[in-house]
Amino acid sequence: MNGIFLKRSVVVRCFLQGFDRSALHRTENGNVTSFSLFLFIMMAMMGGLAIDLMKYEQTRTTLQSTLDRSTLAAASLTQQLDPESVVRDYFDAAGMSDTLKSVEVIEGLNFRNVIAEASAGSNPFFLHMFGIEELDAPASSGAEQRINNVEIVLVLDVSGSMSGTKMTNLKAAASDFVQTLLEDDDEDKFSIAIVPYNSQVNLGSALRSKYNATHVHDQSNSNCLEIPSSVYSTVGVSRTLPIPMVAHADVVSSAGSSSSNNYSTYNSTSSATNNPLEVHCSINTGNVVRLPSNDIPTLKAQINALFADGNTSITLGMKWGVSLLEPGARPMFGELVDSGAIDEKFRGRPYDFTDDESLKVIVLMTDGEHVVHNKVNDAYKVGLSPIWRSTGDGNLSIFHDRASTTSDYYVPHRSAWQTTAWNSGDGAVQQDWKHVWATQRMTWVAQQLYARALGTSNSTRTTAYNNALTMFRSQFASVSSMNSTLQQSCTLAKDNRVIVYGIAFEAPTNGKTQISQCSSSAAHYFDASGLQIKTAFRTIASNISQLRLTQ
Repeated sequence: MNGIFLKRSVVVRCFLQGFDRSALHRTENGNVTSFSLFLFIMMAMMGGLAIDLMKYEQTRTTLQSTLDRSTLAAASLTQQLDPESVVRDYFDAAGMSDTLKSVEVIEGLNFRNVIAEASAGSNPFFLHMFGIEELDAPASSGAEQRINNVEIVLVLDVSGSMSGTKMTNLKAAASDFVQTLLEDDDEDKFSIAIVPYNSQVNLGSALRSKYNATHVHDQSNSNCLEIPSSVYSTVGVSRTLPIPMVAHADVVSSAGSSSSNNYSTYNSTSSATNNPLEVHCSINTGNVVRLPSNDIPTLKAQINALFADGNTSITLGMKWGVSLLEPGARPMFGELVDSGAIDEKFRGRPYDFTDDESLKVIVLMTDGEHVVHNKVNDAYKVGLSPIWRSTGDGNLSIFHDRASTTSDYYVPHRSAWQTTAWNSGDGAVQQDWKHVWATQRMTWVAQQLYARALGTSNSTRTTAYNNALTMFRSQFASVSSMNSTLQQSCTLAKDNRVIVYGIAFEAPTNGKTQISQCSSSAAHYFDASGLQIKTAFRTIASNISQLRLTQ
């Protein structure tokens, strides 16, 4: 503008001088040069400004890109590194470590939120001519991964040692756990299944019917399967593999009321009926697998129906617990939905192990350690036995092929042999093995129908008794093999992203060892006594329940 004003004053002066054209020409040449120089400087400054702004934008874009990539990687729930370290590693690799200002990580069991801020200074070449000495390129980024669906299985020890106060504390803790997780689950995000276990796992009739059970007895509410060791190398349980049912039999209780140890005294059938607490898969509706549900009253009723009974087989509880989370069970769940055993809202579960929108959790609890127990050998589970029952008085007799005589039926209550089965005048029915075990203790059968029939002295009767028991039963598994198969299931679960929480509730040393090794980490293991079991369940529920805050 000064140049323009100057040009105007020259024109006026020249007019007063009588239009001295040569003077005007000289003046205008000088001013045009000045104006051109001015325009050149302005254009250079604008070009410099553009360069400074381009440099700024490039810095800002690189910074933002590094932030976005680093926070996304750090927020992934599948990566096991420290989230803040992941962000810093990205900036180190980009040569921008000095620009990272802060990293904030907020995470729970089911989510991870990573927020980072950075700022890079830019020293301008030209903008300082306008009083701008420095350009800062600030950037911030946040990434979060959340879990929308949670599948939980409570694997609970209900063996005999859990009786009394321990069972009372367990019921209170598990009920509180269910209430905490489900009371605000208005969108059906959670499902909870319950697997009670002692020496066996009673599947319930609906679930057991989905497997290829063999040696099937006819005792209702007794639905346990003898999983072969080969199955532990896989996550689930095959629905086509033939799996024997656990015989409904008392293989433990003594023969009867007699104090004699020479097996020569008769004990009536009524004095040696099955002890329900010694049947490895006892008839009950309490210690039965509860299929996935989110109905608080139903789950609490199931928990409150639990009762202490039998030995401890942690490996079976864990195996069936993992199987209820295995994606291969999805078609079976669909069938159970169709039959009404599982609510329609849970159709499509179990989700894939690789599904980033789902979380699978097992809470494994025991107060004991593995205990060896016996099983009925397959040949003596079902099928006709040599034992007959009188239709009239209910007494038993047994056929033993004795080549030297035709009196092949031994009648224990008469201590005599005869040519036909004892019938008391009303006939007799040959017994299926499953019906023999449904009424009589195994030791009674070995004593009264084998030892007394085949032995002639204390020594030979003892031999006959032991031979009969060896024929009828065998060890289900050794403690070392049960420890091994348990850890197989635990490893498969953890390898497939199942979170395993372990609670050793006043357990012995080996029990604590097995549970701690099974847990996902030391932070997932609880060594609890008394009311501490409630604290353990509350801690686990608190972590999982953070999901509700992210919906």
